[in-house]
Amino acid sequence: MLALQALGEALVKLSPGQLTTIPLDGKLGEAIETAQRIKSREGRRRQMQFIGKLMRDNDTTAIKKAYQELLDGRNENTKRFHALEQIRDQMIEQGPNAIGNYMENNPQADRRRLSQLIRAACKEKALNKPPSSGRKLFRYLREVDEQEQ
Repeated sequence: MLALQALGEALVKLSPGQLTTIPLDGKLGEAIETAQRIKSREGRRRQMQFIGKLMRDNDTTAIKKAYQELLDGRNENTKRFHALEQIRDQMIEQGPNAIGNYMENNPQADRRRLSQLIRAACKEKALNKPPSSGRKLFRYLREVDEQEQ
């Protein structure tokens, strides 16, 4: 019973776009949307108990599976994000020499643009300026990664 209520609380914390990926019946979906709008602590607590009750009455295997897939997708995106951050940091550390290794694995990348972004990021780092070029480099690496997939 507590596990179902905890799952209900996790569903309430999801965004509306993420909720559309979860198979919810009419009453349960409405109860979750209502809980998202409730501001008072006691009203929200009672609504969460109601959600737990509705979940006990429904088959929750599909809901659990969809929620777990949503979490797995988030974890995968986080891993890719961190890998790209590491590549960016290595490029800034090594300077323009790092382009060769990256281009071997990502031939669709624009060598000239990559070189410009790395040089600008290295210059910013040397002058202790805010890393705006480092952010631009990361955005470009993410674009290339998204094209690859």
